[in-house]
Amino acid sequence: QVQLVESGGGSVEAGGSLTLSCAHSVVESSDLCMAWFRQAPGKEREGIAGVRRNGLTYYADPVKGRFTISRDDAKNTMYLQMNSLKPEDTAMYYCAAAIGALCYVTLEDPNYYYYWGRGTQVTVSS
Repeated sequence: QVQLVESGGGSVEAGGSLTLSCAHSVVESSDLCMAWFRQAPGKEREGIAGVRRNGLTYYADPVKGRFTISRDDAKNTMYLQMNSLKPEDTAMYYCAAAIGALCYVTLEDPNYYYYWGRGTQVTVSS
């Protein structure tokens, strides 16, 4: 059973920074394709950043230049460094994972990911 556990959420003022972590239980970390999604109240879940097995990263337009996704397979952890936070970044943030040699990253289709964490709340005040 693969488990994903997010941490690092909190409340910050606009312009501030947070770093989210997603710890996972997969032994062979290199087999994972991972992504961060977020969901604000009343809105659909939105893919914001992803990282492939080879380290290639993808970002949604609303976070490009402000957020940085990374992974440390030795620590079984994925990160999301969030800078210049805005009130519209307020949401529950989830990490998601797909496993396999042929896995890929998609930010458009959350149904592609079989494994999900329970989320961590990020609140940005103006």
